[in-house]
Amino acid sequence: MARRGGVCGPGTVRVLRPGREEDLDDPVQAAGRPRYARSAAAGSGRGHGHRPATARGPAAMTAPPGRIPAVIAGAGLRAAGRAWQATGWTGQHLRHVAGLIRQGGNPAARVYESIGSDCFLALAPGWLNLGLWEGPGTEAEAEAACRRLIQTVASALPAGGVVVDVGNGLGTQDPLIAESIAPRRLVAVNIAEWQLAAGRDRLREAAAAPVAGDAARLPLATGAADGLISVEAAFHFRSRRAFFAECYRVLRPGGVLSITDISTERWPRSPAELASGLAQLRVFGLRPGAAMTAAQIAAAARAAGLVDVEVTRCGDRVIAPALRVIGARLTGSPPAPFGHRTAARVLLWQVELLWRHRIIDYLLLRAARPG
Repeated sequence: MARRGGVCGPGTVRVLRPGREEDLDDPVQAAGRPRYARSAAAGSGRGHGHRPATARGPAAMTAPPGRIPAVIAGAGLRAAGRAWQATGWTGQHLRHVAGLIRQGGNPAARVYESIGSDCFLALAPGWLNLGLWEGPGTEAEAEAACRRLIQTVASALPAGGVVVDVGNGLGTQDPLIAESIAPRRLVAVNIAEWQLAAGRDRLREAAAAPVAGDAARLPLATGAADGLISVEAAFHFRSRRAFFAECYRVLRPGGVLSITDISTERWPRSPAELASGLAQLRVFGLRPGAAMTAAQIAAAARAAGLVDVEVTRCGDRVIAPALRVIGARLTGSPPAPFGHRTAARVLLWQVELLWRHRIIDYLLLRAARPG
């Protein structure tokens, strides 16, 4: 029978898999699944009865009379296909839209699959956080703001220990976490396996072990970690209460939790507020239970047994400047398809309304497991 435990020798973390524990000895394990490219012959269109236009003129003019309607219909479908491609929407986006009606079991993974690894609205390449800003919000400060947020959150963690990054995004933050606190072991937990695969090089740079898992059921042994960090992910989790309970379990006595989160400080009152709030819930795959005030989030951490819970609300240094940068970007001509730009402008208007009416806020939370 597998033995429960935390660190098993230098640089080794016990990771619980269904029915057994595993050692994470390899700094980077293969995280993705192979993708198979379609052969050229499969996509060539040969053998399907398609008759291309010849040098004598368009296909509709040279086809036998009985085939003209079919040729015209085919041309119409091809034109519609070109128009669809111009919007920039993909199969992932269609699944995202379908999820607005009926969410699946893993809405967060669906959302970030749709966003992709090179979203034109990311404040800096590879970064998915909103940043911690010193200025009003300019492109020149964007990457520094993203880095500053990670450094600020990581600074609360003990140096030289075992640290778990829960919801690590594309892994861009993990080398910075490693640089900031020099952990003995860094583990990156993400429910979206494709993000672990996309960030493989960054995880290798950080000497971080990728683990696919749910934040509400962390695949880590009890008492395995000295610190837990999570940046702009908790509102995606199936349950914050379950996440905090897992943090208490996984942390050693005296271990520290440091996260950022987005709170909902009041319920919508006007139709515009209600529509904006509901749209954000659906678009970002959030459950209604994600709408918690800063005080409720802190209470949930305390109810899980965590102590020394400190909450700092800082939307003026995070949300406001980030929205200003994104708004300026959308006012110009961002390098994105028409469909992406249109959807982004609608979403930006909604988030600006929720922020301007002080419905949402941004917070930093620090807590500890009793020693």
